[in-house]
Amino acid sequence: MSLSSPRSLFLLAFVGCLAIMAGALFLEHYVGLNPCPLCIVQRVCVILFALVCLAAAVHGPAALGRRIYAVLALLFAGFGAATAGRQIWLQGLPADELPSCLPSLDYMLDVLPFQEILRLVLHGTADCAEVGWTLFGMSVPEWSMLAFVAMILFGLFQLFRRG
Repeated sequence: MSLSSPRSLFLLAFVGCLAIMAGALFLEHYVGLNPCPLCIVQRVCVILFALVCLAAAVHGPAALGRRIYAVLALLFAGFGAATAGRQIWLQGLPADELPSCLPSLDYMLDVLPFQEILRLVLHGTADCAEVGWTLFGMSVPEWSMLAFVAMILFGLFQLFRRG
């Protein structure tokens, strides 16, 4: 199995997602950054992208199967990029224009319908606008956006490659 084979590339993308999740867990458990609702959605997108890549690496599909896996990966990466973009936009808003903080998830599950909880979580809150850590002047959602752009490029490459 050569490094340029679709199977190897899907496996490499899976390993990259493991590194991203390891970084997120490091920031949460060792640096002390608690993930906001949008951060959690981005983590779910990375995990779903990783699972698609793992399934493709294990399956080793032919051209049509590779394209199906690529489209699934693109959907998860695109949703993750949209979520990261929303969080970056919230971080740029003045403090007086930020949406208020949400109650706890346990409380919302008890009193609100699922669609309303999903809408509130995806809308973002003032918690999502807080910049608690930067690396080279970029916040966590900006780094996430770079990762999602790389995932989208990977998905497009797998979708349109020949052979």
